[in-house]
Amino acid sequence: MAHPQDEAHHRSLTNPEAFWGHQAEYLDWHRKPSAVLARTTKHLASGAAHAHWEWFPGGEISTCHNCLDRHVLAGNGDTPAIFYDSPVTGTKQRITYGQLLREVEVFAAVLREEGVSKGDVVLVYMPMIPAALIGILAINRLGAIHTVVFGGFAAGALAQRIEASRPVAVLTASCGIDGNKPPIPYRDFVEEAIRISAWKPPKTVIWQREQLPWRPIRTPQGQRTWQSLVESARARGLRAECVPVKSTDPVYIIYTSGTTGLPKGVLREAGGHAVGLHLSISYLFGIRGPGDVMGCFSDIGWVVSHSYTLYGPLLAGAATVLYEGKPVGTPDASAFWRLVDEYRISVVFTAPTALRAIRRADPASAHLARVGARGGLRSLRALFLAGERSEPALVALYQALLGRYGAEKALVVDNWWSSESGSPISGIALLPRAGMCRGAGRSGEQAPLDIKLGSAGKAMPGFDVRVVDDEGQEVPREKMGNIVLAPPLAPTAFRTLWQDEERFYRGYLKRFGGRWLDTGDAGCVDESGYIHVMARTGMNRSPFRLLLFHHCLPWTRRLIQRESETDDIINVAAHRLSTGALEQAITSHPRVTEACVVAIPDALKGHLPFAFVATSSSSPTSPEGSNNDDNSHQHNRDNDNDNDSQQLFAEIQSLIRTHVGPIASLGGMIHRPSSPPPPPLSNNNREKQQQQQHDPQDAVRQDAPQGAEGAARACSAGGV
Repeated sequence: MAHPQDEAHHRSLTNPEAFWGHQAEYLDWHRKPSAVLARTTKHLASGAAHAHWEWFPGGEISTCHNCLDRHVLAGNGDTPAIFYDSPVTGTKQRITYGQLLREVEVFAAVLREEGVSKGDVVLVYMPMIPAALIGILAINRLGAIHTVVFGGFAAGALAQRIEASRPVAVLTASCGIDGNKPPIPYRDFVEEAIRISAWKPPKTVIWQREQLPWRPIRTPQGQRTWQSLVESARARGLRAECVPVKSTDPVYIIYTSGTTGLPKGVLREAGGHAVGLHLSISYLFGIRGPGDVMGCFSDIGWVVSHSYTLYGPLLAGAATVLYEGKPVGTPDASAFWRLVDEYRISVVFTAPTALRAIRRADPASAHLARVGARGGLRSLRALFLAGERSEPALVALYQALLGRYGAEKALVVDNWWSSESGSPISGIALLPRAGMCRGAGRSGEQAPLDIKLGSAGKAMPGFDVRVVDDEGQEVPREKMGNIVLAPPLAPTAFRTLWQDEERFYRGYLKRFGGRWLDTGDAGCVDESGYIHVMARTGMNRSPFRLLLFHHCLPWTRRLIQRESETDDIINVAAHRLSTGALEQAITSHPRVTEACVVAIPDALKGHLPFAFVATSSSSPTSPEGSNNDDNSHQHNRDNDNDNDSQQLFAEIQSLIRTHVGPIASLGGMIHRPSSPPPPPLSNNNREKQQQQQHDPQDAVRQDAPQGAEGAARACSAGGV
């Protein structure tokens, strides 16, 4: 007999109408869909055509109603919805479903008065505070579209997203607080982004924080104080009811890094988003409703937090932990385990980087053992990891710790997904029978599938995962290839990009002629159906990359070969960074003529960006009047090269922080003056070069250790 997870997946692919129609019945609809799935062909202006589909056509739904009103109407208004915990401000707050509904109703009325209506876009640039979730839900309540931008992005990146989405309003706060650092004034970023953007949002609504207020409020420029608007609306008894939207109308746009440096606006649609998340939060994560607590430790600017800090838990009627802090340093590596203990968290969802940071600060896991020894982790049924590949040793370590201190049969589950998919493409379902029947009690559940170290689990319902060669032909099980998805994708997944159908086709479908959707990942599916995601696919073969590849030092060439599969998108501590955006920032420096950014391994953050830079002028020569002895001249020249490289590196780091944001800081850099490619080598010269490449002086480069520090140490003069 098939395992329930395999059976649910099989049914979702062989009879999607019946499977997803059943899942849709668990939600409230303002108008029932006329069908579950409609398949069509989309014809583009360029002449291209591709398979297209719609989930729940004809239906009308309000996600806000299903997240809030539905639970209050069912008598769960006093049930906790949000546990806000901010060690950086010393604040804790418990917000019930009834309280959250009242706050959202009033703020939705505020937004309506400020000109927001159905179909408008509102941009959210907020720290991890309750106002961020209230603002997003209020936008949804009006039938408007939200686009959330990570609060760590600098003005340039924010301006790109303002121009792309053209919001009628920006919701922001006076400051963000990053760990133990001083408050970061958001005013500088927001005002500069609006100044340099071609699109000027009419309104900016600011949540004032006492740690660093926004002063002054420029009312003529459309700036408003959030708290004052709410106080006024509440005094006048204003509230807003839910505005339903079509199933195929947008809920939100989330921008993900593009290889051209321009962000891609992934579009999420109302019906499929609500139905798919309502299934995954129960089926995969085992969060069923009141009494369960989800701890998703990701910033609201990322898709993980959209799905599993906000929408997933609230659709289920469970509680969510909103954490404004770090895995370490606020105050120490015990932070996650304190949260599990204090709020009786059922499931934690985080990135492997967070666990690496905890392990680095607490190598003996003493904090976890201390909390676990007193029973503080017995509520924890699973620890989910995503955002980057989880090394087997890390999974095995925390599986052993959860086996000792967590709930009975607690699991560490690696899962794989993306901004485009909206929910995990693969994983191990904690409640596999919930795929067919949500009413089954937890005690009657069949055990989850076995965990395979190094695997991201098996495919989730609705995702038809295949592995193909470069011609698009399927390869046998166990064989590496391009991981693709057969359309239609699961309901949570995107069907297009915001106002850019052509880019959607070029970026995801064109490579395989529209037959498969390209995930950009490479790996294999084993004989048991477990998915192994090994790398990003394709090398960006710009002329400068090829120049580096063919003419750089041997260890550097091997580094580029090893990391070429990841050089379009780099995962840094689960943040997806575009090499194109980084290269744009670097080449804005007046001395830089060309730049290439690749990923290098890093023990803490998984990867760091590393730059190869060509400059327009050679390094400074020795000062006039210096010792002209050859050895002294060479010594001075090397020192000048080092100083020049250090200064250039500092200037480039500053540009990256300005254009992209602090999270994008380089892990290292090699720079050389621009020069034409060397002529073809004669046989004698080729033999001579080969001998030079094996010179003992180059041994440190050829055996360069991995990681940012190792790469930097291995650089010759000119490397930083």
